[in-house]
Amino acid sequence: MRSLSIAPEAFRRLADEIADLTANYLATLDSRSTFPPTSGARTEQLFHHPLNEQGLGADALKALHDVVENSRVQNGRFFGYVLGSGEPVAALADLLASVLNQNVTAWRSGPAAVAIEHTVVNWLASAIGCAGFHGHLTGGGSSANLMALAMAREARTPVNESGMKDASQGVVYASDEAHMSIAKSVALLGIGRRNLQLIPTDSNFRLIPSQLEKAIRRDQAAGKIPLAVVANAGTVNTGAIDPLPEIAAIARANELWLHVDGAYGALASTAAPAIFAGLDLSDSLSLDPHKWLYQPLDCGCLLYRDPTHARKAFAHTGEYARALSNDPVEGFAFFEESMELSRRFRALRLWLSLRYHGLQAFRASIQEDLNLAQRLASAIAQHPRLELLAPVGLSAVCFRYLADTSKTDEQLNLQNAEILKRVLQRGRVYLSNASLRGKFCLRACIVNHRTTEADVDSVIAEVLEAAGGL
Repeated sequence: MRSLSIAPEAFRRLADEIADLTANYLATLDSRSTFPPTSGARTEQLFHHPLNEQGLGADALKALHDVVENSRVQNGRFFGYVLGSGEPVAALADLLASVLNQNVTAWRSGPAAVAIEHTVVNWLASAIGCAGFHGHLTGGGSSANLMALAMAREARTPVNESGMKDASQGVVYASDEAHMSIAKSVALLGIGRRNLQLIPTDSNFRLIPSQLEKAIRRDQAAGKIPLAVVANAGTVNTGAIDPLPEIAAIARANELWLHVDGAYGALASTAAPAIFAGLDLSDSLSLDPHKWLYQPLDCGCLLYRDPTHARKAFAHTGEYARALSNDPVEGFAFFEESMELSRRFRALRLWLSLRYHGLQAFRASIQEDLNLAQRLASAIAQHPRLELLAPVGLSAVCFRYLADTSKTDEQLNLQNAEILKRVLQRGRVYLSNASLRGKFCLRACIVNHRTTEADVDSVIAEVLEAAGGL
C-alpha cells in the first residue's frame, strides 16, 4: 500500500469521528454565539504553524475542534449576508462528491455527474418559469454574471473594418444598485468601467425604465454601441426587483442583451412568482442555490436561452480535451459553454437535497423567510426609536436607530455603525450593513431555514440594548 492510501476500516473510523463532530455541532448550533469568541491573533496562533514533515495520523483530527470553535456560526439568528444556511443533507452529499472526485468537465470524465447537472439545471429553470433554458452550475453569482456578460459581448459586438470585434465602444447598463460583480465583469471583459452606465433608481430602489431609454439614446448619438442591460431580480442591499417586462421591451427594441442578476432573488419566484414576472424574457439569468435553496457553498447557476452564444464565448478546445464521440450525450463538454475547465461535482448536493426534501419543502421555507422579514419590518415601522429605510420586497430589512431626530445623517451614520459593532460583539444576533442614499443601515437578511419568529423578534431588543450602552 502506498503512503497516502488509507484502508477502508481506517477511513470509516475517520468518517465516524467527523460525523460525530458535525452532528454535535448541529445539536449545539442554536446555543452558540453568532460572533466567534476569537481574534486575529488567536487564529494566527492556532493555525499559522510550520508544515509537519511526519504525519500525525488520526491525531490530526484533534485540531478540527479548534476549526469549529473559531468559525462564524450560522444559526437561526444569523442575518448577516445573502447567504444560505447550509442544508445538512446537501453537506453529506459533498463528502461523496469529494471521494468520487469527478471532474465535471465533459461526459467522458464524469458520466453520472454530467447527467445529474443537466437534470438539476433543468429543474431550476422550470422551477422559476424558464423551462427550456440551458445552463450550468457555477461558483456563484459573480462568475455567472461574468460569463453572461462575456456572452453578451460576443453576441452584440459588431465586427469592425479589420474583421475584428472591438468591445471598447460597447456600453453595459445597470442600476445604481447593481452588485459589485457587474463593474468587475466589464473591467475583466475589456469593455471598461467607463462604459458601465449606472441608471438611477426610484424610491423603491428599482431601475427607472425611462432613464434607461434616455441613456441608450444618448450613447447611440455619441456613436457608442449599447451591448447589454443588467436587470436585478433582488438587489443585494434591499432585495428590490427591477420592472423586468419594461426593461425587456427596451432591450428588444434596441437589440440589447438582457441579463437578469437573480443571484439573490430569482429562486424566491418558486414561492412568489407574481413579483418576478419577466424572468423568462431574459437572454441570461444568474441564480444562487447556495442562497435560497440553502445549499452549502459554492453552488451558483447560469441559465441562458441559446447555448450558441455560450459556445461562441467559451468554445476553444485543446486537442488533449477534444471529445472522441459524436453522440450528443457522450460528446457533450461543459467547457465548451463555460470559462471553467476543472469543475467540481456541485450538482450532487443539490440533486440529493431536492430529492430528499422535495421542492415544496423549499418553497415553504422560502415563504416563511419572506413572512419573517415582513414581521420584522412591521415591528420596526411601529417602533418610535427605529426607522425603516427601504421597502421590504423580499427578505432584506434595512433600518436604523433614530432616537434623536435632531442628529444629522452623518451623526446617525456614526452612531449606527457603533451600534452594529456592539450588536456583533454581543454575539446574540448577527446583522450586516448597507448604505442607501448616503444613510448607514443596519441590515437583517433572512435567507435561513433555521430562523424562527423568536429569532427575528430578538433583533430589535438587541439593537436597543446596544444603543442604550452608547
